[in-house]
This record gives sequence, C-alpha cells and structure tokens, in this order.
Amino acid sequence: MTDNITAGSPASDTSLPGDGYVGDPAVRAEWDNRYADRQQLWSGQPNGALVAEVAGLTPGRVLDVGCGEGADTVWLARGGWDVAALEVSGVALERAAGHARDAGVAVRWVHAALTEAALPPASFDLVSAQYPALLRTPDAAAERALLAAVAPGGVLLLVHHAGMDTQQAHDSGFDPADYVWPSMVAALLTDDWKVEVNEQRPRVAPDGGAGTHHTDDLVLRARRLR
Repeated sequence: MTDNITAGSPASDTSLPGDGYVGDPAVRAEWDNRYADRQQLWSGQPNGALVAEVAGLTPGRVLDVGCGEGADTVWLARGGWDVAALEVSGVALERAAGHARDAGVAVRWVHAALTEAALPPASFDLVSAQYPALLRTPDAAAERALLAAVAPGGVLLLVHHAGMDTQQAHDSGFDPADYVWPSMVAALLTDDWKVEVNEQRPRVAPDGGAGTHHTDDLVLRARRLR
C-alpha cells in the first residue's frame, strides 16, 4: 500500500506516493504490461452501472476496487465522495493520479492487491468493484475482503460481464474458474445483508476502450445491515 488509509482520515492528496506495492509481483507485472501496451486502455468515462446504482446514494467514504485509469474514481470524487482507489498496476495508478490532478479532486491511492491491502475494516459506505479481475482462492479471500470493507448501513456494488463465468478456458490462458464472479459473493451473504439488486441487464457501455463488445452486465448490490 502506498499511503496510510485510516478510518476517518480525509482525502487530502491527489499525488501518487512512492511505490510500496503489496501483493503478488507477477500479477502487478501482468497488468503493468497490459496497460503499457496502450496509451489508454479504457474509455475514460465512468461505468454505466456505477452511475445508475450510485445516483440515489448519499456520498460518504468509497473504496474503488481495481480503479484502473481512474474514470470511476474521478467521477465519484466529483460527486462528493471521499475516495480510496485500489489498483495492482502502477502504470494505471500513475494515469489515474494524473486524471485526478487534472480534475482537481483528492484521492487516496492504494497500490495493492485487495486481499493484501491493510484496509480499515467495516469503514466504507460504498465498496465499488466494476469488472474486477479478482483471483479465486479456496478460502474465498477476495470475496470476504469485499464484504469486510463495507460499513454497517453501507453498500457493496459488484458488476461484471454476463456470460464470462460460464465460458470455457481460452487458449490465451484466461480461465473463468480462476476468478471471482458475483454469484460467489452473493453465496456468502448472511442475514447481516439485504440484497437490493441481483440481476442481469443490458450494459450501458461508454464509447471506446477495451471491453465494449460485452453487451450485458451482472449487477449485485447488497446493503450491510449490521
């Protein structure tokens, strides 16, 4: 992690602190290479499901999981949210920090894997994970980390591409069985949670950027009751 995120601390810095990545170096290298291959990987616009689902929420503390180049991060910060943005790729974080500076918004940057980040537990009013590449483990570490970060009364919003979870392994090395999907998180919800949305819907896709060929989203929105 590249900065000190503590419960209640204000977002006060748009600069990217010195490198202090916490996580698997191979995962970081994979994503750094993917971002380095293109000057801009994503559209630069906030994800449609995020915009739709957050519209009625009162801004508070938000964790943007897998913030990429920062489009969602900047949109949330402009909307009054106190944003902590987590990402494994240092290349992506540098771009995101530049976009935040250009927008004049303050963000706390976390250069870490979700399961390795020393996040304050139960402290975010919103945990947003838009199409995250979270690796699946026998102990469901990523799923549990998402849930653990949400404060009582807060919301978990997990959005993914419909149909990817049922695909066969690709020759490229992509195997859906290696990753976390919304159904796996939903299966861990207890009576401490209320499912507000759990559906497949047409994707509102920004123009340009990778992933525009996906037409439907899986949207899981759950509120932590206690």
